[in-house]
Amino acid sequence: MRTKITKTDAQWRDQLSDLAYKVTRKHGTERSGSHDSFPKQSGTFSCVCCDAPLFDNAAKFESGTGWPSFFQPISDAAVEERADNGFFMRRTEVLCANCEAHLGHVFPDGPKPTGQRYCMNGVAMIFTGSDDD
Repeated sequence: MRTKITKTDAQWRDQLSDLAYKVTRKHGTERSGSHDSFPKQSGTFSCVCCDAPLFDNAAKFESGTGWPSFFQPISDAAVEERADNGFFMRRTEVLCANCEAHLGHVFPDGPKPTGQRYCMNGVAMIFTGSDDD
């Protein structure tokens, strides 16, 4: 079993931008359409907090929501899901399995093959392109 990464609140604040800290550590949300730096080339989206691989760009799709959306994580072990009943809504929160960073939410209205829409905060991830392109 993998040991989770834990840091003090001060350590996270020192490591992250103000917005990345608000989103990943305080369960915030970036404004829709505010993160447009997602290339179409092959590559991997990793956690901004711990660099754990989260999503392959091949699983990304245009959802029309203004947030990066994926139909599946890079592996079942990459993310954790938890019930989120805040703001008078029932949703499923998605967290990095490695450091418990808040990434976004998953909804059952995505495309085939999974039917899932992992609606992520762009500021919670870093894209690394593959050398294949």
